[in-house]
Amino acid sequence: MSFLIYFLFKLPCPFHALTGLYCPGCGGTRAVIALLTGHPIKSFLYHPLVLYVALLLVYIAIRKLINKNYHLSGLWLKVAIVIIIVNMIVKNVALLMGYDILIALGNSHF
Repeated sequence: MSFLIYFLFKLPCPFHALTGLYCPGCGGTRAVIALLTGHPIKSFLYHPLVLYVALLLVYIAIRKLINKNYHLSGLWLKVAIVIIIVNMIVKNVALLMGYDILIALGNSHF
């Protein structure tokens, strides 16, 4: 959703604007752009869920080709939730300590 808001209206994240902290999705739009432009490491650093979901989709496609009856277990969703929570904690702890990870990544060249 933040992806659409950003590109349609050029608005910042409302949660970040109100609290100064990063929401669970902050960095997601930048992660998608980084991944689509061939920067998977930068994508992972912006928001690890994006690369996780991309790899998961490839895995599901391959498994469905092999076995049409394949279904994901609940473990995949639990892993995604843990990724989101850990990502939010790490980014906000760093932010409270005076280091803005997303700004630093935006200034990096890799």
